Amino acid sequence: MDNFEQWILLLDSTIRIATPLLFAALAGMLSERSGIIDIGLEGKMLVSAFAGAAWAAHSGSPWQAVLVAMAAAMSLSMLHAFACITHKGDQIISGVAINMLALAITAMLGQRLIYQGVLTDDLRLMPLAFPELLPHDDTIVSLIYWQLLSGHNALVYFAFVTVLLLVVFFKFSPLGKRLSAAGENPLALNRSGVSVELTRYLSVLAGGALCGLAGAYLSLGHGAGFVDNMTVGKGFIALAALIFGQWRPVGVMLSCLLFGFLDALSIRMQGIEFFDSGYIIPVQLIEMLPYVLTVLVLAGFIGSSSAPKALGVHDKF
Repeated sequence: MDNFEQWILLLDSTIRIATPLLFAALAGMLSERSGIIDIGLEGKMLVSAFAGAAWAAHSGSPWQAVLVAMAAAMSLSMLHAFACITHKGDQIISGVAINMLALAITAMLGQRLIYQGVLTDDLRLMPLAFPELLPHDDTIVSLIYWQLLSGHNALVYFAFVTVLLLVVFFKFSPLGKRLSAAGENPLALNRSGVSVELTRYLSVLAGGALCGLAGAYLSLGHGAGFVDNMTVGKGFIALAALIFGQWRPVGVMLSCLLFGFLDALSIRMQGIEFFDSGYIIPVQLIEMLPYVLTVLVLAGFIGSSSAPKALGVHDKF
């Protein structure tokens, strides 16, 4: 049972680590399914994490801070949409610019606020406990119920509910079908009388809202407070998960869980011996695992992935 409990704890960590990746990857999926490349996920996560932590410290309300974090990410998404949709700018350059801008702004403002003692240690999203339906014992069902499923904050549960909502959205809703058409055949969508630009604007802004939830989770859920460059590449890992998941909600979710599992595993593997040889595996080598997988995914799948046909293409209507 001890081994099973260790696996439960590992899976619990996987879910917590995968949550911001899932929000960010779904955000990128919404944007790219409409035809707009979004590599600015990292920057939007970073800005929203900072905005959420700063507002929580100012207002004392973590849930207000979540809304502010979403607004901060959506403002950068609007900037990206304005540059790439209205002015048909280079979508890669725009995303890189957002990442650089976010890193500079949060570093400058973050240091100033941290020096002033703006921390949010006691202002985080509290975990939700499940009803007392099962006893607290060492049975398999109880361990799964209490240690794996219960005790997460609301954003964790909402991340996985969002996957289900997006499956229904793309499969059954007219707006979801229009969004997909904007990324597959925008000319046909335009000829049907639907504004491609408006559809893309809405998808990019919706993606910004989800990216804001990713950042809010980092500073208010998974952690408590803001530190410089706290995303540490999570936006790029989310981008890799998006590609690995083939721009589909369930595939993206499974990819994020895989990356989260590797990250959680790397944390628990630190300091262990290599097959009782007396050789301690270097911490740096273990911490490389999620990023090595990111490179392998981008190198091995980006050419064979089924991206939206009009992704990154500026059409003249």
